[in-house]
Amino acid sequence: MRILADENIPLVTIHELQRQRYDVWDIHKAGQKGLLDAEVWARAREGGRLLITTDKGFAQYQSIDHYGVLIIRLRQPNRHRIHERVMWAISHFPEAEWRGMVVIVRDRVVAVRHYAREANR
Repeated sequence: MRILADENIPLVTIHELQRQRYDVWDIHKAGQKGLLDAEVWARAREGGRLLITTDKGFAQYQSIDHYGVLIIRLRQPNRHRIHERVMWAISHFPEAEWRGMVVIVRDRVVAVRHYAREANR
């Protein structure tokens, strides 16, 4: 699976995803920190990548065709908790399901939306 990790995703998570053989494009490593959300979104779509972020603003793009969005929204986020929730979501949803899907992971609730698929039916 091809993934774009936004700048707020911990390096430990990026390294673990790479260790598991995911193709991860990291905003940090690419020297792209500070990109506008619209630019990050465009790169994810153009690259056919699942976007992983903690920025709830990406939910606004849910009705546009995309390769998946994973948003981690925790009350008191830290690297460990973000990492844990990302890895849970990646292991919970098969690669084939991510296209058009927006998953918002909170402390105790997970919301899954398929807006792009429904809009294209």
